[in-house]
Amino acid sequence: MSSNVRIRQLHRWLSIAFTLAVVANIVAMTMQVQASWIGFLALVPLIPLLATGLYLFALPYAGRRSNA
Repeated sequence: MSSNVRIRQLHRWLSIAFTLAVVANIVAMTMQVQASWIGFLALVPLIPLLATGLYLFALPYAGRRSNA
Protein backbone atom coordinates (compact mmCIF):
# COMPACT_ATOMS: atom_id res chain seq x y z
CA MET A 1 0.00 0.00 0.00
CA SER A 2 1.40 3.39 -0.95
CA SER A 3 1.92 6.17 1.54
CA ASN A 4 -0.82 8.30 -0.03
CA VAL A 5 -3.37 5.56 0.56
CA ARG A 6 -2.24 5.20 4.16
CA ILE A 7 -2.47 8.93 4.76
CA ARG A 8 -5.98 9.01 3.27
CA GLN A 9 -7.02 6.11 5.51
CA LEU A 10 -5.50 7.82 8.56
CA HIS A 11 -7.28 11.05 7.64
CA ARG A 12 -10.62 9.22 7.48
CA TRP A 13 -10.14 7.58 10.88
CA LEU A 14 -9.02 10.86 12.42
CA SER A 15 -12.14 12.57 11.11
CA ILE A 16 -14.29 9.89 12.76
CA ALA A 17 -12.42 10.35 16.06
CA PHE A 18 -12.80 14.13 15.82
CA THR A 19 -16.53 13.83 15.14
CA LEU A 20 -17.00 11.55 18.16
CA ALA A 21 -15.03 13.97 20.36
CA VAL A 22 -17.21 16.89 19.23
CA VAL A 23 -20.37 14.88 19.90
CA ALA A 24 -19.06 14.01 23.38
CA ASN A 25 -18.36 17.69 23.97
CA ILE A 26 -21.89 18.66 22.92
CA VAL A 27 -23.42 15.98 25.14
CA ALA A 28 -21.32 17.14 28.09
CA MET A 29 -22.39 20.74 27.49
CA THR A 30 -26.08 19.81 27.40
CA MET A 31 -25.68 17.84 30.63
CA GLN A 32 -23.86 20.87 32.10
CA VAL A 33 -20.80 18.88 33.07
CA GLN A 34 -17.92 21.18 33.99
CA ALA A 35 -14.98 19.08 32.81
CA SER A 36 -12.49 21.11 30.81
CA TRP A 37 -10.69 17.99 29.54
CA ILE A 38 -13.76 17.12 27.45
CA GLY A 39 -13.34 20.38 25.58
CA PHE A 40 -9.70 19.63 24.89
CA LEU A 41 -10.54 16.09 23.80
CA ALA A 42 -11.38 17.31 20.29
CA LEU A 43 -7.93 18.88 19.90
CA VAL A 44 -6.17 15.51 20.06
CA PRO A 45 -7.35 14.27 16.64
CA LEU A 46 -7.69 17.79 15.23
CA ILE A 47 -3.96 18.54 15.04
CA PRO A 48 -2.98 15.45 12.99
CA LEU A 49 -6.22 15.87 11.00
CA LEU A 50 -5.05 19.34 10.01
CA ALA A 51 -1.62 18.03 9.00
CA THR A 52 -2.98 15.18 6.89
CA GLY A 53 -5.61 17.44 5.35
CA LEU A 54 -3.04 20.00 4.30
CA TYR A 55 -0.89 17.23 2.82
CA LEU A 56 -3.81 15.82 0.85
CA PHE A 57 -4.76 19.33 -0.29
CA ALA A 58 -1.27 20.06 -1.59
CA LEU A 59 -0.78 16.63 -3.19
CA PRO A 60 -2.31 17.44 -6.62
CA TYR A 61 -0.36 20.69 -6.87
CA ALA A 62 2.91 18.96 -6.06
CA GLY A 63 2.14 16.31 -8.68
CA ARG A 64 1.54 18.95 -11.34
CA ARG A 65 4.83 20.65 -10.57
CA SER A 66 6.87 17.43 -10.85
CA ASN A 67 5.16 16.43 -14.11
CA ALA A 68 5.79 19.79 -15.76
